[in-house]
Amino acid sequence: MPPAVLEFRGVVKRFQTVNAVDGVSFSIMPGEIFTLLGPSGCGKTTTLRLAAGLEEPESGEILLNGMAVAVPERRLFLPPERRRLGMVFQSYAIWPHLTVFENVAFPLRVRRESNEAIRQRVSRALESVGLGGLSERASTQLSGGQQQRVALARALVYEPPLLLLDEPLSNLDAKLREQMRFELRTLQRKLNLTVLYVTHDQTEAMTLSDRIAVMHRGCFEQTGTPGEVYEKPSTSFVGDFLGRTIVIEATLRRATGGQWVELADGARIAIDLPQLETLRDGAAVRVSARPEDIEILPEAEPAPNQIGAIIDQVGYLGDRFEYHVRAAGALLVLSA
Repeated sequence: MPPAVLEFRGVVKRFQTVNAVDGVSFSIMPGEIFTLLGPSGCGKTTTLRLAAGLEEPESGEILLNGMAVAVPERRLFLPPERRRLGMVFQSYAIWPHLTVFENVAFPLRVRRESNEAIRQRVSRALESVGLGGLSERASTQLSGGQQQRVALARALVYEPPLLLLDEPLSNLDAKLREQMRFELRTLQRKLNLTVLYVTHDQTEAMTLSDRIAVMHRGCFEQTGTPGEVYEKPSTSFVGDFLGRTIVIEATLRRATGGQWVELADGARIAIDLPQLETLRDGAAVRVSARPEDIEILPEAEPAPNQIGAIIDQVGYLGDRFEYHVRAAGALLVLSA
């Protein structure tokens, strides 16, 4: 099995008295898109900057392809230019006084590649991102999507082992952002790129990622596939942050042959979860569900795992109706 392209082992980064990254451990395997997802200030960009060598950790270890690049205990720190990583910044950082060709060629000129090697590699990088015919165009004449592709080509031109993307789609309008999500995923599969992706946009994370790490206050709340973190959130923060969540206060009840939760109106929902075995009968619990998993049915006598409800409001949103529903002492917002 090949070594991880990037590995963090108990990495801590502190700003004054605040742990911006607090004991984070993870690894990214070859050809994987690993996404750091979370709200502003959660530590995701700091984690990416630690990987790039733009920040030094206080403790822990960072390894690239099995080789240590940052180990504070050994006073080891490899600077960014020796890590050979590609990075696309949120602002793209396209130089306005250079042509498309010269923007993409810049990393190769810094490395003193020959003119012929630069010509071939820049041409190949521009073709890979769909800008083959724009090499001599001034960068100021490019659209937002084209600038984003130039930044990608510049990051890819020297074939880095890991591509770091710091919210690269946040400056695009909604329609172009959707198009670029598809193009990014297609390009990643075509070139078999390994990517560390940072975003606060849940749709980007869900559609682009092989695995997602949901961050909160410098820590990883949960790591898993998009399906795992959405369908089986391990903490209330993950459940609340990803998508919409319906939460109803309830009481755990046990009797011979089973257990259930009792809602405020006396309705019961059967439940069989191992993590509830340590709770006593009568313990207060919360029932959490995704709105799309709750079905609205015509009025009838409630069957098992059904509860009575009253619809307060109905809103027409074009592709769906939105219902404001009162049930079990809570106000729920459901779509149908």
